[in-house]
Amino acid sequence: MPTQAEKAALFQALHQRQEVFVIANPWDAGTARMFVGLGFQALSTTSAGLAFALGQRDGTASVSRAEALENARSIVDATTLPVAADLENGYGHTPEAAAETIRLAAETAGLVGGSIEDATGDPANPIYDFEHAVERIAAAAAASRSLPFPFMLVARAENYLHGRPDLDDTVRRLQAFEAAGADVLYAPGITRSEDIRTVCDSVSKPVNVLMGLKGVPQLSVKELGALGVRRISLGSGFARAAMTACFNAAREVMEQGTFTFTADTLYMSELVDLFK
Repeated sequence: MPTQAEKAALFQALHQRQEVFVIANPWDAGTARMFVGLGFQALSTTSAGLAFALGQRDGTASVSRAEALENARSIVDATTLPVAADLENGYGHTPEAAAETIRLAAETAGLVGGSIEDATGDPANPIYDFEHAVERIAAAAAASRSLPFPFMLVARAENYLHGRPDLDDTVRRLQAFEAAGADVLYAPGITRSEDIRTVCDSVSKPVNVLMGLKGVPQLSVKELGALGVRRISLGSGFARAAMTACFNAAREVMEQGTFTFTADTLYMSELVDLFK
């Protein structure tokens, strides 16, 4: 079993390569093991996937920091891969809360990376003011730098997920987050090739792009790499795919009284093999 420091070094090296890689987003130990069996090189938790698994609504602060870190710990313990986490807004509005979340993520959950976003959780004022957002990332970066191993801090600019498709402001925030010490830059919701290229050309640190959103162009791994992207995540994509399959199967049974959904399921033996 590699040490946390060894996993951290591997995770850092993945981001330093010139080629793009895909990070899978499990929501429990079982899906983490499945993704390992399929050959993914690193994992990151999904806050939405965890909320769904707990029967909660995503984006409503219904999942506590303790619950999120406990979930992350179970994923870390299930695999030898580097594991990062979606740490939402750091579970608090202050820079100190963001810093404390990073410290706990590393020290109690065994994580080697994590993201802090600039979304407030308040529908009336969804995005932190610029200066405050930068202060929060600076505090999180200081906490990550105090650790005895490289912790990949991801800074998220959330404009596009909250009805503010302002590319100029998004780039401004990402550049400021980079200057404040973030290791990876991320603007979920940007989907157009030209916008993705603009973001990648505007910063020097690796850029993560979210794929798997419904109703938007689905660029390939190769296409994203050519645009300058270095990391691709799917957020809640796999969790939504799983919930959709379960929903459709259950609806078939209840509405039609048939069980044809089983034709598309894996055999038990195939699932067992994934958990070797």
